[in-house]
Amino acid sequence: MPASDPVRSDIAWSSADTVVVHGKNLCEEVLGTVNLGDFAYLELFGRLPDPDQSVVFNALVVALVEHGLTPSALVTRLTHLGAPESLQGAVAAGLLGLGTTFVGTMEGAARYCAEAAATDTAWRTDDAALEKVADGIVASFLDRRAAVPGIGHPVHKPLDPRAEKLFAIARGHGIDPANERLVRAVRVAAEARTGKVLPVNVTGAIGAVATAMEVPLHVVRGLGVMARAIGLVGHLVEEGNQPVAGHIWREAEERATRR
Repeated sequence: MPASDPVRSDIAWSSADTVVVHGKNLCEEVLGTVNLGDFAYLELFGRLPDPDQSVVFNALVVALVEHGLTPSALVTRLTHLGAPESLQGAVAAGLLGLGTTFVGTMEGAARYCAEAAATDTAWRTDDAALEKVADGIVASFLDRRAAVPGIGHPVHKPLDPRAEKLFAIARGHGIDPANERLVRAVRVAAEARTGKVLPVNVTGAIGAVATAMEVPLHVVRGLGVMARAIGLVGHLVEEGNQPVAGHIWREAEERATRR
């Protein structure tokens, strides 16, 4: 690499007695003062959130920390069964499954919100335009037999309480509700086309609100990674005290087809 193009990072630097993160002295200005969600915001945006942004951003992250024995939690527990010496490996295994079916769907919802805003703004104030845009979004997924991100849930019906609470928090703290209206219109269009009950789910709410907060599209899924990592460590704590991975393995083995 040429000397004129040095390796550098503007996130943080340290000396023998100092660590500075985005201009904030870690020991003097952050520790004991800044909570984990606000620190995550600092990492993403290079500044601390204002009070309203703090409440909303923390809510977005907390909403995905835990949801029971999900596929990611099961993978983490089963990986730990085979490699109990590697907590970080078990957590990493669980995080690898945050894709287009689970958790990562927030990125898909964020993307169609952002694309709608970039191509047309009439839907933000005109109901007829909103319905047209929403129907087009739904058609674009269903025509290729893909699930529409951000709607539908196997357990939470007719509403996902997490999504409803996040939207209420966002509205109450000054976040533009246009994306909320779009995701809700997508739900209506999808239900009309499929005849199914498809509530706006938590990842749909997070995608909509995060985009309104100007979280970059390629970073939105990272909110789920941050959140779920905390939850997966919790599952490993429980696995040590109340193991289930071995029982799952043995039950699956007992049900295996013998020919």
